[in-house]
Amino acid sequence: MDLRNLFSKISFDTKSKEQPTKKDAPSHWIKCPECSALMFFKEVEAQNNICPKCNFHMRIGAKRRIEILTDKDSFVEYDAELKPNDPLKFVDKTSYKKRVEEALKNTGKTSSVVSGECTINEIPVQLVVFDFAYMGGSLGSVEGEKIVRAVNRAIEKHQGLIIISASGGARMQESTFALMQMAKTSAALKKLDHAKLPFISILTDPTMGGVSASFAFLGDIIMAEPGALVGFAGQRVIKQTIGADLPAGFQRAEFLLKNGSIDMVVNRASMKQTLTDLLSMFSKEKIS
Repeated sequence: MDLRNLFSKISFDTKSKEQPTKKDAPSHWIKCPECSALMFFKEVEAQNNICPKCNFHMRIGAKRRIEILTDKDSFVEYDAELKPNDPLKFVDKTSYKKRVEEALKNTGKTSSVVSGECTINEIPVQLVVFDFAYMGGSLGSVEGEKIVRAVNRAIEKHQGLIIISASGGARMQESTFALMQMAKTSAALKKLDHAKLPFISILTDPTMGGVSASFAFLGDIIMAEPGALVGFAGQRVIKQTIGADLPAGFQRAEFLLKNGSIDMVVNRASMKQTLTDLLSMFSKEKIS
């Protein structure tokens, strides 16, 4: 048998076959950003997106967080139709209008906030969740309006309010319009306080800028996830301003707890039960 003739009939042309790109190829493994451990994605999802090796809390979107915290099928979204406009016709590297369109295409959302009503272990509550995937979870006019409406619903229905922050701060493309949301949301929360209804603020990685400088630190209870970055300005800016080295772990949740800036650091797996206990406690205090 002539082997040359045999192999000549076999085609080794791989160029004509479409190869999946790195972006399209499915990835079933996750590398922990903290300890670099390589883990099967289902193992990580089963742990609420917490590294089983080092307890590092990975960032998650609003949808996943709602699934973890609320009773099944209890969440009802409000104000989903609200979307940002472009009052300043702002343009930097690209126009604000185009950035909004890209964010909608990438996330399927019209703003960085998802707000609605749900039950947590059968306790009704108003819930506002930031999604960092939408323009860095930035605070703009729509986000501020959603928070205020959530406060108003809480007062109307005599329910508590929970805000889960994950934000880089006020949205620069809206300038003063975004900065005004700090005062607007703070004023609304004062009304909630007058109604003697609880506001629980949950700080996740990251909670920075105008969000941390307003409603995020106005909670009756302020809790954070382990290792969450929380602050106003970045560490580099602070270091350059004060001209001194910063303490180890500066602006991390554990450092803030140690220095009295927050009330507790709660593991994501324990968050639902902790919220249940707190909401029950506030309910009993109101009755008495």
